[in-house]
Amino acid sequence: MNKDNKYIISLDNVSIGYNKAKPVLSNINQKAGKGELIAVVGSNGTGKSTLLRSIAKLQDTLSGNILLKGKKLDLWTRTELAQNISFVSTELTNVNNLKVIDLISLGRFSYTNWQGKLKENDKNVINKSIKKTGLENYKNRFFNNLSDGEKQRVMIARSLSQDTDLIILDEPTAFLDLPNKYNIVNLLFELTRTENKTIIFSIHDLNIAIKEVDKIWLINNNKIYEGSPEDLILNNTFSNIFANRNLSFNVKTGEFKSPVNADKDICIRGRGISYEWTKKAMERLRFTTECNKNTKIIVEVIDMDKKTEWHISNKENKYVCKSIYELSLILREIIKS
Repeated sequence: MNKDNKYIISLDNVSIGYNKAKPVLSNINQKAGKGELIAVVGSNGTGKSTLLRSIAKLQDTLSGNILLKGKKLDLWTRTELAQNISFVSTELTNVNNLKVIDLISLGRFSYTNWQGKLKENDKNVINKSIKKTGLENYKNRFFNNLSDGEKQRVMIARSLSQDTDLIILDEPTAFLDLPNKYNIVNLLFELTRTENKTIIFSIHDLNIAIKEVDKIWLINNNKIYEGSPEDLILNNTFSNIFANRNLSFNVKTGEFKSPVNADKDICIRGRGISYEWTKKAMERLRFTTECNKNTKIIVEVIDMDKKTEWHISNKENKYVCKSIYELSLILREIIKS
């Protein structure tokens, strides 16, 4: 028995791209286990889509082997691949006069006969896919009348109806607003847990990936750094990679921040949720917020009955603010003077 049978996908010294003399990525040796949610993260042009297309056998590799359940991809038939790997493209499909349930039903194509006739089992799988993605009230609506977030859920439902152990999605959150980005990634997470699917998807939003996935494949300088989000934080992978990009990575919070201005020191005092958000706001405005004996500007966050006040004091003046926005305006004036 091949030792890689325990993995859904294994990449053995793989090189990918369009030119053997200049591969996009080389010496790839990543693996994906059963029921894992893996985010592929990297800048534009680093090879995320090429990697995903190669794993899905939509593009040939330049060298090395990709194993699906321990067996080389080249040894699987097209029908077998369709029953084991489903792929959702980065671009949302536009189809006229096709209802949601009909589009989802297309995922059963590799299981039906040449007439495409659905059997009882096919219908059960389709209905289960619709329920899992929360589309019960949408199945008779026309696909092109849906929002981008709803369309993406339909495409995921279609891949579920394909009933594959491996689902690959290229930028499934690309055209979505923030709530829908989280909704889609949370749906993917739930599918790995409830359906034991292995899901590999690319995403630009590293903050979402850090909070949601089991493992990250971070592409940088033609290499793939692999690990759980917490491992990549603790071993300083994120800090080192983004050190020269005018960003700092906060190991405690797992957040990326723009550099602060050392000439804008303030001391914030208080506690509770108002204090925490005041601190975040000031850091957003590039203030340093650690108190020390040389800090000249003091901000007191005072929580009172159902309201909060912000008291500013320096050597010359004292101010009382009723909102963080007002606080920010006064601090900017103080810094200018």
